[in-house]
Amino acid sequence: MINYTNNIIIKLLFIAFIFIGFSSCQNTRKSNQDHLVFRYNEHANITSLDPAFAKDQRNIWPCNQLYNSLVQLDDSLNIQPDLAENWTISADAKTYTFSLRKGIYFHKHQIFGADSTRTVNAKDVVYSLQRLTDTKLASPGSWVMQNVESITALNDTSVIIQLKKPFPAFLGLLSMKFCSIIPTEMQELDFRENPIGTGPFKFKRWEANEKLVFRKNNLYFEKDKKGEQLPYLEAIAITFLPDKQSEFLQFAQGNIDFLSGLDPSYKDELLSAVGNLKEKYSKRVNMLSAPYLNTEYLGIYLDSNTPEINAQQLRQAINYGFDRKTMITYLRNGIGTPAENGFIPKGLPGFSKDKYYTYNLPKAKELLASYQAETGDTSPEITISTNSSYLDLVEYIQRELQKIGIQVNIDVMPPSTLRQQRSAGKLDIFRASWIADYPDAENYLSLFYSENFSPNGPNYTHFKSATFDSLYEKAINTSDAKDRIPLYQQMDSIVIKQAAVVPLYYDQVVRFSQKNVQGLGINPINLLDLKRVKKVN
Repeated sequence: MINYTNNIIIKLLFIAFIFIGFSSCQNTRKSNQDHLVFRYNEHANITSLDPAFAKDQRNIWPCNQLYNSLVQLDDSLNIQPDLAENWTISADAKTYTFSLRKGIYFHKHQIFGADSTRTVNAKDVVYSLQRLTDTKLASPGSWVMQNVESITALNDTSVIIQLKKPFPAFLGLLSMKFCSIIPTEMQELDFRENPIGTGPFKFKRWEANEKLVFRKNNLYFEKDKKGEQLPYLEAIAITFLPDKQSEFLQFAQGNIDFLSGLDPSYKDELLSAVGNLKEKYSKRVNMLSAPYLNTEYLGIYLDSNTPEINAQQLRQAINYGFDRKTMITYLRNGIGTPAENGFIPKGLPGFSKDKYYTYNLPKAKELLASYQAETGDTSPEITISTNSSYLDLVEYIQRELQKIGIQVNIDVMPPSTLRQQRSAGKLDIFRASWIADYPDAENYLSLFYSENFSPNGPNYTHFKSATFDSLYEKAINTSDAKDRIPLYQQMDSIVIKQAAVVPLYYDQVVRFSQKNVQGLGINPINLLDLKRVKKVN
């Protein structure tokens, strides 16, 4: 009996040792693999992995891991080859001929045969780009193709795109994720479970509201400078915590590798008043910042019947009447550049070195007095419409303008309502931002071209100037980028001097990552590119 009991105890101990050893191996294996998985959170959720619907950051980032386009941008926004090895542009700037790289493979998928694939050809390019114009698809990227006359496959490796009229920023448009190349067979598949591209990572699984997982594409064509195949990571894991503060806590605990942007819920915890990492984070967190092609501004609807809005002196007084530097220091912890140089943001060719509206209280009062003398309006009153995310900025402007005698009302509304009423011309002054779709200042100046009046275009201010329109039309027919820059600067000057907008600040891309993340990089359009990222133990 005693021997039997002893044997049972020995067997149980043996099993326990095996279990402990197995658990230890599992934990070690998990620890060894952890540095090969990049983890980030998407608080706004991801609505689609179809590149035709990659209209905002939450969808653009995952699509950038899955797909390639004909061309791509480097971190300095220079256009580089991607699936196209090279290209030529005709003398009239209307015909683009692209030569495709050979031997580029789509992700393996059963649609090509059991665990098989095939190479990209010119017909895939034609299908992918023409698909954007399909009215049944209703892609928000259809506008990218609005100036395209035809797309033709000359042979398997050559594509010709014919434009209706010259448009110098066209190559930049083709770098957008809308223009990602997918196989012609995709017309038979659902993108949610079958996103097939040529990118550095391939789709693995998507658990709604929980996790999205990509795995390394072992057939990816790009290599690093040493000849090593990209990407370095084995996988990407994306979670969907909807709360920014919860996202920050996960980052602070080391459970996610990357955090983008500066949210009010954690900005004072992470950064000092002048925008530096606080000491308790500086030893374990990397911070990257760079100019972001985003201008935050107040737009003024110039077709308003409100007398104050119609008076240029009052609009100029608003521009002079508050300190943008103080606003950025105290409300954004120093992240951003005061928008004193026009509407074109810092970091983009065409950005002006001239300063137009620095803080000048005497000048603001002088302009206000001139307005009052001409109109007899001794108590001018304006209303600024905003959403709750920017309420602190608008309240700051309200306090400052009231000091010089301009009464400011604030109308807070949901973002969707703000967009609808802005487009319909129902808001006198509205808080807005303009983020570049493509790296050319024309993207910003199109907001003031008279042919683009809202609701049919992005000219929400209904700004109109014959001189501006003439310069704009000259610029889009000028193929040399250097020759366009002085034209852009002249146009920017016209808009600012007439005070059609109140530029607030030029934004900055701010990225935080764990210390073991290398090669993350940063760029002015805040595109997340993970093909060169490494995690070290």
